[in-house]
Amino acid sequence: MSTSASPAPLKKTALNATHRALKAKMVDFGGWDMPVEYPCPGGGLIAEHMAVRTGVGLFDVSHMGEIQFRGRGALAAVQHITMNDASRLQDGQAQYSALLTPAGTFVDDILVHRLGPNDYLLVVNAGTTGKDFAWIRQQAGALPAIHIGDYSSYYSQLALQGPRALDTLAKLTKVDLAAIKNYWFTWGTVAGIPNVLIARTGYSGEDGFEVYIPSDEATTVKMWDALLEAGQEFGIRPCGLGARNTLRLEAGMSLYEHEISEEINVLEAGLTRWLKLDKGNFIGRDALLAVQQSGGPKRKIVGLDMVERGIGRDGYPVFSLDGEPIGRITSGSPAPFLKTNIAMALVPTAIAGSGSDVLVDVRGNRVRAKQVPLPFYKRPKK
Repeated sequence: MSTSASPAPLKKTALNATHRALKAKMVDFGGWDMPVEYPCPGGGLIAEHMAVRTGVGLFDVSHMGEIQFRGRGALAAVQHITMNDASRLQDGQAQYSALLTPAGTFVDDILVHRLGPNDYLLVVNAGTTGKDFAWIRQQAGALPAIHIGDYSSYYSQLALQGPRALDTLAKLTKVDLAAIKNYWFTWGTVAGIPNVLIARTGYSGEDGFEVYIPSDEATTVKMWDALLEAGQEFGIRPCGLGARNTLRLEAGMSLYEHEISEEINVLEAGLTRWLKLDKGNFIGRDALLAVQQSGGPKRKIVGLDMVERGIGRDGYPVFSLDGEPIGRITSGSPAPFLKTNIAMALVPTAIAGSGSDVLVDVRGNRVRAKQVPLPFYKRPKK
């Protein structure tokens, strides 16, 4: 008789039955049963991607984790464990940041929201929530005047993304959405649901909003249905993880265990825009200063456009034009809006600095790719 433990059942968001009713293709994503795409009429990943670029799309991202810091020591604790400068935040403002190891590599990338002077909400990745919370408790739990709680099960989170996201959401609320600047948030009643946290954030490269509501099924389904109905005239589509990935790749956004990991440091990942070495001491700072003082990182993430036929998929080897192995693809796929095949790769700094073409091993064939600036796509300015 086998004594091996059976795998843990997949976790489900409050919209699981809704996704299945829509006949979504479901996958195991970090221990969650999540939709990867919806086969609605004329649907699928490409249609979902294009809806977000040209109109509006709706994502269930309720699997994301929410960790709250409260108390007089909340800011000091957040500053100790994150790389950005949370002291610059005002009430109702958010920032991209990361939890770092002492080596300056990534525990996870996060969003930090300042709810109040002594109240911060950290949104972390779904598959790492348990690990992140344990790490945070270990690093900051003993600091004075701080209470740290994992409130992930309390929230459902829906992401409304695209150039018509504001027009869609405006039908359901009296909140002045245009007054919410990028990476700011407020509270209001949406679709008859009070106290909704409305954040002008997202992971698609487009304008949009992420709304946080109570995680019970009735409330979550009510919000989902109301947003889909409000966006009908703009061609709204429910969107899965597949489109979420191709959208963020076009926008040059990093993904945990791809462009960022416990083996890749902040300088290699090219995320120095959000690294505030001058804010004072924090976990990972000394290691990153040492890398800078020793001449900088030895590797860097670069953007690639496949100029020959072939798709550079995640993990594919990268070679110099002389045939020397130099790195690997961290993320790669067709880019539906740009109509080309793109990738991000980790290569030596000398190669990145030269801007030279490289070769990607696509199933045994060496396919030429040219280096291009990141991001691949920037949304048009209004």
